[in-house]
Amino acid sequence: MSTPENKGKIKKLHSRNRHLAQYNFDKLVAIYPPLKQYIIPNKSGEPTINFSNRDGVKALNKALLKTYYDIDYWELPADNLCPPIPGRADYIHYIADLLGESNEGIIPRGKDVKVLDVGVGANCIYPIVGNYEYDWNFVGAELDYQSHKNASEIVRKNARLRNKVEIRMQYNPTNIFTNIVKQGEKFDISICNPPFFKSNKDVMEQTMRKLKNLGNKSDQKPIQNFGGNNSELWCRGGERVFITNMIKESEKYKHQFRWFTTLVSRKENLHPLKSMLERVKAREVRVINMEQGNKITRLLVWRF
Repeated sequence: MSTPENKGKIKKLHSRNRHLAQYNFDKLVAIYPPLKQYIIPNKSGEPTINFSNRDGVKALNKALLKTYYDIDYWELPADNLCPPIPGRADYIHYIADLLGESNEGIIPRGKDVKVLDVGVGANCIYPIVGNYEYDWNFVGAELDYQSHKNASEIVRKNARLRNKVEIRMQYNPTNIFTNIVKQGEKFDISICNPPFFKSNKDVMEQTMRKLKNLGNKSDQKPIQNFGGNNSELWCRGGERVFITNMIKESEKYKHQFRWFTTLVSRKENLHPLKSMLERVKAREVRVINMEQGNKITRLLVWRF
């Protein structure tokens, strides 16, 4: 039951997250009118959208980005992830806190802070949020050509992002930092939302389970509603293998980054990943829990 203190809020998002309160659909529609056609009443008669409708989710994202992040152009190919923005914003705020710890508790802002987004995706969400909130510069690394092209177009068509965000193509799928990080280039931190599944078969099986459980409940959000191409959703070995490779490669770039970070969706992956970090002699390792509603996402961070 809601109390006067938490009524209308999304539970446990970061305190600086712009999406703590329920979506103000009147405000969003006023700024982005095409959203109106997707608004429906929920069981309590309050406005919402059908989160199983990809077009509706995309329209909501466009409205949020225009309203809160000064983004005029944001398009996505049909088969790319259409991410929930509040959760993506949380990651940015948590790493801001991390950077602030070594800056006398003051979050560093401005162009001198440089962030590498490993797997920036077609949506370019992390650079959009991070640049708006803290005026950081970003390099986005992307393996998929179509995603690289789309993210580059988002940067090019939004004046605020030009000269602040650079999208670089990763041509070797076995590399994380190699071919992206230039010789002598310095970053404050890396971020990553790694592929979750081990194969396309796993993706399809999970989608079918979600569809079976969804029924006619329009307020639930199955994975296929947000799309996702192969490089976004799966890689050989899944999340654990991807992050293990990232940890191994991070040792080679330990003098060019202050921090390395990645999301970890599977709790059971934490122990083997921590063991790998011990093997490469990371001098500090932490796990930060990011709570969003009833979901906990783990943020693994390390430095040398």
